[in-house]
Parts: sequence; C-alpha cells; structure tokens
Amino acid sequence: MRKFASWAKRGLFVLSPLSFAVAMAASAAGSSGQMPASVRAAMQHDLGLTSAQLSQYLKIERLAALQEKQLAKAQGRAFAGSWIERKSDGSFQLVVASTSLRSQKAAAGVEIRQARHSFNELSASKAQLDTVLTQGGKAPKGVYGWYVDLPSNSVVVSVGRGQQQAGIDFIAASGADVQSVRLETVDEQPSLRVELKGGHGYLRDPGDGYLYACSIGFPVSQGSTPGYVSAGHCGSAGEIVYFEPSQWTLGPKIGAFSASSFPAPGQTGNDYAWVKVDATHTLSPTVYGYGNGDVTVNGSTEAVVGAAICRSGRTSGWRCGTIEAKNQTVSYSTGETILNLTRTTACSEGGDSGGSFITGSGQAQGVLSGGSGTCKGKQPNRRTRSFFQPLLPILQAYNLSLRTGA
Repeated sequence: MRKFASWAKRGLFVLSPLSFAVAMAASAAGSSGQMPASVRAAMQHDLGLTSAQLSQYLKIERLAALQEKQLAKAQGRAFAGSWIERKSDGSFQLVVASTSLRSQKAAAGVEIRQARHSFNELSASKAQLDTVLTQGGKAPKGVYGWYVDLPSNSVVVSVGRGQQQAGIDFIAASGADVQSVRLETVDEQPSLRVELKGGHGYLRDPGDGYLYACSIGFPVSQGSTPGYVSAGHCGSAGEIVYFEPSQWTLGPKIGAFSASSFPAPGQTGNDYAWVKVDATHTLSPTVYGYGNGDVTVNGSTEAVVGAAICRSGRTSGWRCGTIEAKNQTVSYSTGETILNLTRTTACSEGGDSGGSFITGSGQAQGVLSGGSGTCKGKQPNRRTRSFFQPLLPILQAYNLSLRTGA
C-alpha cells in the first residue's frame, strides 16, 4: 500500500513567452456569450487578459476549432504543428507551422510559419526517448521529463540545475535526432499532488494513522454502475474512499476504487483510476467552481495546444491556465515515470490530484497527475506547471462513459 505526503513545489521556466492559450473544443465552439461570467472573470484574472483580449481570443479559439484539422491536412507531410499564440500587441492568432518552402497565403487570424522539423519528425524523436523506458530502462537521475514543444519546433528534455550532462547522456543513449532535441533547465522536479491538508475532495483511511486526500475528476458510468475518474496514485483497487465535508473530516463512505494504474518507483506507466460510487449517492455532471460558478460537463472534445483550460481541486480550488504541450513523459521526484501527460500553466497544490481539467465551454480534458510551482502569490507567473492525464484513455481503458449535462 502506497503512502503519500506533501512535497515542496517550485516552478519551471516558460519556454515560449508568446505561446499563450485557452481551452477550446471543436464540437463546442459556441459564442463567448455562452460562457458564464464567473468563468470569464477567472480566465481574465489567471491569464492576465482584459475583457477585450479575452473576447478576441475566443474568436481565435473558434477559428482553431473549425479549421485546425483542415489546415493540418493542407500541409500534408510538411505539417509541423499548430497552436494559439499571443502576439506582442496582446492579440491572438492561430499559428500553423510547416516545413514547406513555398509561399502560402493564410486566412485572417492565421499565420503560416516556416519550421525546420515536421510534426512527424518531432514525434519520432520523442518516441526514441520513450523507447528507453519500453526497453526496461528509466529516466536517469536529474532528467525530469520530455515533450514535443510546438512553438520552438523541438523536443524538450527537462533537467534539474547542474544536471545538463545527465540529459545529454540520456539523449545520446536513446538514439534520438539530436538536431531536434534541446535541454530545458527547471527549478524543481514535478511531484504528485497528494498531501495531508484540508479542502474539498475525498479521503482514504488505510488504518496507519493518516488520512490521504485527493480530488474527484469526472462522473462516469460503466454500464449501469456509477462512479468517477481520478488519479491512479490516489489509491489502489479495493480501497474504500470517504466524502470530505470539511478539512480532514471523514464523512460518509462514498465508494471504493474499482481499478487503478500507477507504476512503482523506477517503473513507467499511466496515472489513472476510477472509483465505483455507492448507489445511495448522486453524481452530478458538473465541475465545482469554488465560488466561480459550477461548469456543466458537455462533452470530451480535446482542446488544442495554446488553448485555455481551468482546473478544480480540493486544495487550491478553481484555477486556470493554458495547454503548452501534449503527450509529455514526466519523471516524478518519487521515482515514477508517467507517459502521455498534457502540460499546462495552471497552478495546483498537494491534494488537488485527480481533480478536473475542463474548458470554458464544458469539454472535459483530464485529471490532475502532478505539477510544480505553487498557487501562492501572483498569478499567472513563469514558474507554475501542472500535468494532467487525458480523459479519453481512461474511459477507453475501463470501458467507461462520461456523464454529461448536454
């Protein structure tokens, strides 16, 4: 049985200051008027936007929702990724990167930008790094994770201060194309978001004298059986969970972990789980807004890189940020390496693990796995990162259906 505690949190450096985003969903690209005023206010505050800037961003978000796939298809093999980007004048645009040398015209709000490496090439380089794990190896000490960074057109390997040589050796041993890989020095290794402090969420009481807290993700069903998804490191199959009505108060039993996936230290895997909820309880297809207004879950359309998302958790409440990268491999400070996480600038704290990431239009994105930085102090800042486990692989792994209010 795993035991969880709090770990210190400090942030990562921002790789691309112009890369700025906000959550979007292709099937839910409605007007900005459909977004609750409380959600708009939270986005403006946490993303540092004026009302006019947020409105202009939402137009670009809808443009991305409608045209992203077509623009990628038009580039063919030359496609090098797309993302929403904030320009120096504070406005936003959709950037489509291409390795093609031919002159191309773009629609209003879209920039075609030349790149050296195609998206397929970058993905292949990252896959080489991942192969080290699939062949039984592990991330060396000092190497904290790696991901495809679209704005910089590179694969980024995150290393601790003074650990650059460890990163160089790891890249060389993997056989990845060194021309497409670069190092990023970070202040702190990401850690799991479970701690012994209070807030809204759920608790485990394994009988060792401690209570262990996490946050509910999204309501789901397996056939007629109700439940919710959360992080795998929050508990093992069979463990009972209790509602937390107030800080560290053990409330009524609400269910038990039905299945959980999380690797042991030194191993590699996913970080997801689902909890079967007792029939006496009711699951609502909403995400709690902690005073910012609840958000109805309308679907699970995946947002693009550069899109804005908000997350909800028992410790830090409702926080917003942007998606920086997808499919990141993260090596946690406790020794576990997690695959296929999405990297965001939203802040989080210990105990927020398992909590919901959702777009302003109500599209469920995933559950918090871990992060670095803190929600204390001024937001946004350059030091905060959170990593979430995408929702769709969880639903597929356990044959679950997302409960929506649509």
